[in-house]
Amino acid sequence: MHQGGDDLEDDFVLDIPEEENDGFHVDDAQDFVSEEEGDSAGQPEDGQRDQAGPSNAKAVEKKRKRREKLKERKKRKLVDNPGSLVAVDSIAGHSTSELANYLSEMQKKTFPDMSAIELEATAVPESAIADTTSWQEPRTLDKLVEFIIKVVPSLRTRLLQKSKATGSPTLLFVTGAALRVVDVTRVLKDKKLRGDKGGEVAKLFAKHFKLAEHVTYLRRTKVGAAVGTPGRIGKLLCETDALTMSALSHIILDVTFRDTKRRSLLDIPETRDECMRTVLGCPQVIKQMKAGKIQVVLF
Repeated sequence: MHQGGDDLEDDFVLDIPEEENDGFHVDDAQDFVSEEEGDSAGQPEDGQRDQAGPSNAKAVEKKRKRREKLKERKKRKLVDNPGSLVAVDSIAGHSTSELANYLSEMQKKTFPDMSAIELEATAVPESAIADTTSWQEPRTLDKLVEFIIKVVPSLRTRLLQKSKATGSPTLLFVTGAALRVVDVTRVLKDKKLRGDKGGEVAKLFAKHFKLAEHVTYLRRTKVGAAVGTPGRIGKLLCETDALTMSALSHIILDVTFRDTKRRSLLDIPETRDECMRTVLGCPQVIKQMKAGKIQVVLF
């Protein structure tokens, strides 16, 4: 694990708090149209067309409208991202004290045998949590660029710059699904965030990619942001020297995104434990958070 000086500009100031499981899929069962409601439903056979009266035409029209409603329901379901459901009551918009308590509760679930003193020593301090209560819009991917610009402006400033060292992102975006990683990566490549000088946006997840492949990629690439699942990010942080913290200033936790079972990143035991053990629980991350060098942002 590399640490030490910042590889970006020296005038950076943290924002003051005052101001794919891989491959989640859409719940197909709800998207299917039954034979009774399918495209062939209600269509009279050739031999019956002449006998089709007003009552039959009315039935056909009724079934057509039903199919349209089913299509609209599916569209609404896929507005944010295939397989996602966004919770209206997302914890992300709460105060920093409430978020600190929330993360503390998640930590206790991961480390049930730790003493209160041990938990406190490794907890995310409230001072390291970004205050995002000013944001009143939905926390959906189509709003992510605007969210960063307005709520975390110092992150945008850093993303516009190019890191001096390889494998040293200023942002780690942690999400629970490989498909979600791909979608977030696409959004973070927006010119409004990266400009012409910003570094690459790395995709870090286990599905389709071996750890060694990511190590090779990070050792030769200057990345401004890294998006990944907690399992892969954690392994790269704790078991290799390819993903360094020399420029790391922000960690975004994708807690508003929900899978088809309405579970968030920290609701799913596996991703919660990986996040708490190897990302937020990484000794160097804890040290940098307590030193005021890393902000945790809940999106």
